[in-house]
Amino acid sequence: MKCSVKDVAVNYEVYGDGKAVIMLHGYSPDHRLMTGCMEPVFEKRAGYKRIYIDLPGMGKTKGEDWVNSSDVVLDILLDFIDMLVPGENFLLAGESYGGYLSRGIIYKMPHRIDGLFLLCPKILDGKQKKDVPSHVVLKRDDDLLAKLDPPDAKAFDAMHVVQNAGIWRRYRDEILSGINLADFGFLRKLKTKFSFEDTLNETFTKPTLFLLGRQDASVGYKDAWNILDNYPRATFAVLDKAGHNLQLEQVEVFNCLVDEWITRVEEE
Repeated sequence: MKCSVKDVAVNYEVYGDGKAVIMLHGYSPDHRLMTGCMEPVFEKRAGYKRIYIDLPGMGKTKGEDWVNSSDVVLDILLDFIDMLVPGENFLLAGESYGGYLSRGIIYKMPHRIDGLFLLCPKILDGKQKKDVPSHVVLKRDDDLLAKLDPPDAKAFDAMHVVQNAGIWRRYRDEILSGINLADFGFLRKLKTKFSFEDTLNETFTKPTLFLLGRQDASVGYKDAWNILDNYPRATFAVLDKAGHNLQLEQVEVFNCLVDEWITRVEEE
């Protein structure tokens, strides 16, 4: 599906009916990162309309030259939300860079969001000093790596803490497939830090879930802890044997905690 927002043709997919859930993927993949991990949870629950977006320059959403900062991307997302769920409250889920954008949405329209899920969220801009661990592989699969094309093996080995054929297939289908569509010329020029400080004027008091990898060498987990006081209803979980693609490496715990987050939202 396509929706024209500020002359950007935003590609998105919708699953189900009911209360809207806006899903935002990270930097360079596309919406399949989020459909791959979120649909197994939501397909067991009725009453939710899941809206998966391709961010500008990623997936099938073109990166226009004038879209040059996260401020502009945020404005596009706010207009997109107003077009698809006008005047309605919704749930919000963001992974990595999508988590950073989600915090911008919280800053701009906190009273329309009934629940927030941040998966391995980017907290600081790439130029700021992030507190992240060094990459480590806790379960290596040399036989698998030997069967892959060298560039794929290098990328997979550099990202994953746990390696096996099932995780590789999901990484290939849900993440690498989107990365291969990304417009990196556009993304390299995109200023990813907001021009404003997204410090909340008041705490966000709706059910929230922070889900982070103990071995995430991309964004870590300690910087997210530093903003936790802004979210007094947050569960903050740091999982062992999990890197930046935690949703692939700790499937059962991921599904359990996301399902519990939805239950907390419903109880409100």
